[in-house]
Amino acid sequence: MNVSQQLLQILTDEGIKHIFGVAGDALNPLISAMADQNEVKWIKMKHEGNASFAAFAQGELNENIGVCASTVGPGPLHLVNGLYNARKERSPVLAITGQVPVEHIGTNYHQEVDLTKVFDDICEYQAIIRSPEEAPRVILRALRIAINHKCVCRIELPADIAEMPAENRDFVHQMFRSRSTVVPDQKGLEKAVEMIDQAEKVGILAGAGCRSSREEVLEFARKVNAPITHTVRASDIFDHSSENVVGLTGLIGNPSGYEAVMECDLLIMLGTDFPYTGFLPDNTKTIQVDIRPENIGNRTSVTLGLHADIKHFVNYVNPKCAIKKDASWVDKLNVDFKKWLENNCKTSDGGKDFKVMHPQVVAREISDTAADDAIFVIDTGTSAIWSSNFMNFHSQRRIIGSFNHGSMAVGLPAAIGAQLQFPDREVWALVGDGAFNMSLHDFSTAVEYGLPIKIIVLNNSELGFVKIEMEEAGFAPNYDAIEVKNFDFAAYAKLVGGDGVNVTENKGIIPAIKQTQKSKSPFILNAHVSGGELSLPPHIDFHQAKNFGMSKIKEVLKAAKGDKSQWENIKNEVKAYLDKES
Repeated sequence: MNVSQQLLQILTDEGIKHIFGVAGDALNPLISAMADQNEVKWIKMKHEGNASFAAFAQGELNENIGVCASTVGPGPLHLVNGLYNARKERSPVLAITGQVPVEHIGTNYHQEVDLTKVFDDICEYQAIIRSPEEAPRVILRALRIAINHKCVCRIELPADIAEMPAENRDFVHQMFRSRSTVVPDQKGLEKAVEMIDQAEKVGILAGAGCRSSREEVLEFARKVNAPITHTVRASDIFDHSSENVVGLTGLIGNPSGYEAVMECDLLIMLGTDFPYTGFLPDNTKTIQVDIRPENIGNRTSVTLGLHADIKHFVNYVNPKCAIKKDASWVDKLNVDFKKWLENNCKTSDGGKDFKVMHPQVVAREISDTAADDAIFVIDTGTSAIWSSNFMNFHSQRRIIGSFNHGSMAVGLPAAIGAQLQFPDREVWALVGDGAFNMSLHDFSTAVEYGLPIKIIVLNNSELGFVKIEMEEAGFAPNYDAIEVKNFDFAAYAKLVGGDGVNVTENKGIIPAIKQTQKSKSPFILNAHVSGGELSLPPHIDFHQAKNFGMSKIKEVLKAAKGDKSQWENIKNEVKAYLDKES
């Protein structure tokens, strides 16, 4: 047994099923070892960046760890974006990278890169193997840290050591996995009960840290008549049909979600490091509960911080707190949220005779059609707006994406990772055309492995979210920079062995989605949607209104001077608005 075989055996013993990567010289011993067994499968991606996004998906969805690999120098550099996404989402991922032979390290050798420096901000631990004797110890340490801390770790394996005989084989053992929970201090809990009892209007801002305590949080919200505003990552925990859930706040939020956070006199932040300080109250008493103490007080002034698991906190305060009888505030927000959802249904009904292809219609109809345990990968951009506002992630549905890192191109490769991990579940990826262009080459990987992933491309021939950002900053959109010239994505799907369909009219959306769902092959639904759909935050301050108004004035002036792209944008926005209102 050599060091590469020893590494593979450790991964096998820990239940790893897939390694995503691109083969190369320093990895050849590991890949050779994989050919002699059936437990771990090498998934040959077209690009290492897609490999790391696929590994992220498995780390996020599975109770194990995602694994990606690359050879020396340029290969590991391609891994960086997907690994950084895993770091920001707190998904356990192990990256295996090659390195030049030990004798050449530090000599500016061909393809040599100081990977320790490169990955220092990404990885919580880097297992730099410099001898066969230390290999099993640092390999196991990397795995323990990645899984128990939900972080990214890296193993660096020089090409020469990879083939050396394994040592310390008796040290290899089953890895320790912590099942412990964090219990808050008693005085803090008592203070929390006191603050909750004294408050008239309690608001809850719930994040992904509530995943294992959904029912407990809902029970607590009912008892104290608290509306629940959730983050995007928690959309599949507190779905639209859950009691007291009033939606999102932030840039892609809704009015009731925003009001629930801003109008309460006690805000309880549960398992979230919600980043948008402009959507948090300035002078409201705040309790923040988080398993990571460094998050407490990170975004807003906190009256009481509790380092704890959410379930421990809620299970203590719920029976101790007095029942709040006045439900008028939460009832109002529930009604407002219901009206907002009803209006969304009217403007996203695939059965209506819309003259414009609205992206929200595509999102809504997928939500109505997909399985109750479907996995959705939401790409960065306007896809996140339409999915979070017009889809309901109820039952056993899951969503993943680049919600903290905000990287484009997560959709397709993460769908590959998810489908390999869960072959019997539907996997849908909602992506913009800009994001899809970045990663489409690995659609053929899905074909090769027979993965029936469902890629929904919201094709508006522009970087839609960038346009929104330009307008919010007071600029007229620069179409030379944000225009996306696309080819036929459905034809491309068929060219590489999958299937696909183009949709250009509203009446074709529902049949196309049903065709997508039934497909046993990788499928691309290329939806040619309007780029004129406007999306505004739940609250607009004077500065934002001023900038948006300035942007529109500049667009009109440029159109008047003969700028055809500005004129087309204005016409598309007017058409989209009038079409929804008719």
